[in-house]
Amino acid sequence: MKKGKNKKKNQGFSLIELLIVVAIILIIAAIAIPNLLRARRSANEGSATASMRTIGSGELLYRSTQGAFGTLAQLQADSIIDNVLGSGTKSGYSFTAAAGAGALSATEFDSRGTPLSSTGATATGLRNFFVDATQVVRFSTTAAASSTSSAID
Repeated sequence: MKKGKNKKKNQGFSLIELLIVVAIILIIAAIAIPNLLRARRSANEGSATASMRTIGSGELLYRSTQGAFGTLAQLQADSIIDNVLGSGTKSGYSFTAAAGAGALSATEFDSRGTPLSSTGATATGLRNFFVDATQVVRFSTTAAASSTSSAID
């Protein structure tokens, strides 16, 4: 009779035990995944803020050497910003930079950062960013950011 008891103990886990383990893993995943998505979105926004500051500083440097503000492609061509930011897309955000028209190209520019996706679980960011010659990075959560939007401290 001892042989039968030893044989049963060596068979492995029961179906109920496996289902309990799977249920525990699913509960932990349900708690962790939304936090992970929020952390990724927050990291993307932090990167976008830093990118806006880089673009703003790069524009001032470009103007001091070229006499006018430039586009992202021009900043990249002069090795002022890296290739990733120069491509216009970085960390879930799309970036643009434009100099003022005509005579204003020497005194004005604006740059914008917009999330590639701002809704749903795959949102890459919730805030739109803006920087101009004042070097104040501004943001808006409702529409495209502008010179009248709230400043980032």
